[in-house]
Amino acid sequence: MSDPILLARDGDAAELVLNRPERRNALDGPAVAAFAAALDELEKNPPRALLLRGEGKGFCAGRDLSDAEPLTEDAEAILRDSLNPLVARLAALRCPTVAAVQGAALGAGLGLALTCDLLLVGEGAKIGSPFAAIGAVLDSGAHLFLCSRIGPARTLELVYTGRFLSGAEAVEWGIANSVHPDDELLGAARALVATIAAGPTAAFLLSKDLVARIAGGGLPLADVLAAEAVAQGAAARTHDYVEGITAFQEKRKPTFTGL
Repeated sequence: MSDPILLARDGDAAELVLNRPERRNALDGPAVAAFAAALDELEKNPPRALLLRGEGKGFCAGRDLSDAEPLTEDAEAILRDSLNPLVARLAALRCPTVAAVQGAALGAGLGLALTCDLLLVGEGAKIGSPFAAIGAVLDSGAHLFLCSRIGPARTLELVYTGRFLSGAEAVEWGIANSVHPDDELLGAARALVATIAAGPTAAFLLSKDLVARIAGGGLPLADVLAAEAVAQGAAARTHDYVEGITAFQEKRKPTFTGL
């Protein structure tokens, strides 16, 4: 079996690659551990610019729910102890970061993509909140990231409807920076990262810090992550959460009751 997360360096630039294409790069336990180990390396020796991307047809489908146990699992702890640290550490990396999203970026995958400073998408990208289908709560910092980019009303539209935006729509809404034909996305992202890495990255980091301080005038990321984990824990105690994940595992349409 290949490694679920790859870290490659090319001069001043680096690529962090989600490498479970057979599962749309969904994050299971080994993938989370490998992602954390890659962040260890990036924190010790930051590149001048980082590209986050996924192998295969999808960027990341979020947490791997294939072995979820909705009746007994602690959803709050899963976010608090496993997924949230990845988002927080990626956000804190001392380098400019770019995400390249092809196909689905959902759940934790959406959070990781939005954590990056810049977001490039393919025409076939799917950006949105799938949680209406499983009775869960948008997580991985996405409430903060989306509200800061598109405002509360459009954020709640994505939450309430479960609508997925295409790559072009994500740019139109202001979620992504640019859209590219799917087969040209990786080349465009690599070219952008190379350009950034060749620039005055010390000055870029000063701007990155200033933007974070300006944008952080509301609820800070750490508080959003904690609040999302608490909300997910509450959702996990509902009938609809159990029904939603069970239906996902059984490949059927869920029947929600609002309880």
